[in-house]
Amino acid sequence: MMRSNHYKALAIAIAGMCGAWHLNAEISVPSIIGNNMVLQREQDNPLWGWADPNEVVTVSIHDQKVQTRAAEDGGWKATLAPLPVGGPYDLTISGKNTLRFENVLVGEVWICSGQSNMQWSVNASNDPDLERLSANYPQIRLITVPRVGTQEPQYDFEGQWEECSGDTVGGFSAVGYFFGRQLHQTLNVPIGLINNAWGGSAAEAWVRRDLLEADSRYVPLLERWAKTESDEKLTGQMADYEKALAEWKVAAANARALGENPPRRPNRPNNQLTGNHRPSNIYNGVLNPTIGYGIKGAIWYQGESNAGRAYQYRHLFPLMIQNWRDVWKQGDFPFYYVQLADFRLEKDQPADSDWAELREAQTLTMSKLPNTGEAVIIDLGEAQDIHPKNKEDVGKRLARWALAKDYGYDIVYRSPIYQSMDRQGSKIIVSFDHVGGGLDLFDVQKPIGFTIAGADQTFVHAEAKIINERQVEVWSESVSDPVAVRYAWADNPVCNVQNKEGLPLTPFRTDDWPGITINNH
Repeated sequence: MMRSNHYKALAIAIAGMCGAWHLNAEISVPSIIGNNMVLQREQDNPLWGWADPNEVVTVSIHDQKVQTRAAEDGGWKATLAPLPVGGPYDLTISGKNTLRFENVLVGEVWICSGQSNMQWSVNASNDPDLERLSANYPQIRLITVPRVGTQEPQYDFEGQWEECSGDTVGGFSAVGYFFGRQLHQTLNVPIGLINNAWGGSAAEAWVRRDLLEADSRYVPLLERWAKTESDEKLTGQMADYEKALAEWKVAAANARALGENPPRRPNRPNNQLTGNHRPSNIYNGVLNPTIGYGIKGAIWYQGESNAGRAYQYRHLFPLMIQNWRDVWKQGDFPFYYVQLADFRLEKDQPADSDWAELREAQTLTMSKLPNTGEAVIIDLGEAQDIHPKNKEDVGKRLARWALAKDYGYDIVYRSPIYQSMDRQGSKIIVSFDHVGGGLDLFDVQKPIGFTIAGADQTFVHAEAKIINERQVEVWSESVSDPVAVRYAWADNPVCNVQNKEGLPLTPFRTDDWPGITINNH
């Protein structure tokens, strides 16, 4: 019944209902609402769908019964009060017809988002065979949103919640799974994970377009896209595709209503208009169908595609986060993200780096928005692979943030971070905050990864020494009058400072000299 409702709703959307789907006779809901789903504990949970205009809709679960009435356009929304943790519960939505959903749990729900390193599956990470063998977690629930790039807001998608098992975990986000598994094992409550990552995506594709248009800093970006969007060849391909898709949706809806298999969906043209860089494409096609679903927070791993515009990312990334928070209407929900790993060939001498500048932009986000946190993984990358396979440690470092900040666990959760510098003659003393049990070293028993410069802004490799649990002394015989220090400032830096808990020192610079991406918009 659910799939039939879904395809009938799609057919109505083709008729021009602009997302307010309704059809005589049957209530329907989006795919984010279904069997095996997890509802967020300790808060109200909105549920929504479509029905006949003015139809009375009753939602029942546990000891709750909530009634609402569909609007003139057929859309309806009901809000459940907080439910006891656990389950399973049965959820019933009824009006002229009745929908029944089983095996519903109440626990913690997190969005797992970003580009390919978040999309990267368990099957493609370390020890996938062992991970599948041990992935017997029926109280962890997984759902993946398909990758659809469009300027038209979407209100549903093809997908379903599944119990986590060896059969279902392999194709799921590895970072998301390892994050969720750590939460589940620690909290002992159900965990729901919504994976909507899209490999190669640019941050601007995840932002509502009107927000970009209202900010003069994005004029060059939008002007470039205006030229692409006026390309007759591309628009012609899209027109043909949209016509074929509309015909398919009608045929598919009819087939489903008759209990038959739908015809094959037409292939989306491989052009930039439907891709993962066009501003707002992913916001509309991937994020929008889930907006408003009750969540605890989001984890994010992205930035590679924006490295060439790292200075722009300083305001683009916070804009995106704030955009999500505003439309979700859940306040400043937690948003934890992964700093870019080390990548590309190591260089013998200090040099400029767009990846270093992007990491800096990511770090700055913590000072711009509340309830944000950065998991540093400068020690987990691979020079020859932009997709490092150690995703378990990435997920655990994100989980540290959540466990400490949102669930009250007294653990070290963040990497040491630059605080201040004090010049003392030919040396600079650098002080750090959030050092955990104190600064420590990995592998080599002296700090490596520091560079130092005088007023000429020419950096050279520096000597360094840990002088106490939160300070490092930095110098070079070739720089007698130093003014700036950098650490791990490279695409793939050789560096080894961490805290005693093994969290690496956050890459930093003490200067604010213009970087190589400052004029890239």
